[in-house]
Amino acid sequence: MALKACILIKTTPPQTDEVMKKARQLNGVRKAFVAYGRFDLVAFAEGTTYDEIRKLTWDLNSIGGVRSTETLVEA
Repeated sequence: MALKACILIKTTPPQTDEVMKKARQLNGVRKAFVAYGRFDLVAFAEGTTYDEIRKLTWDLNSIGGVRSTETLVEA
């Protein structure tokens, strides 16, 4: 059974497009797009375990220009 998650990402403004490009390349990210408001990007992800989702969140946070993330796992 696949776990699905919505990951909300805050970036430094000049790096939003670059962060989006790098996020789309990560294994597990199904789509990522720019948002306007409290968060700068939204990524939809999938994994088979909570550990995979956690690792993906760590990978996203390690991208230069990412200030913070908030991960919402589908119940």
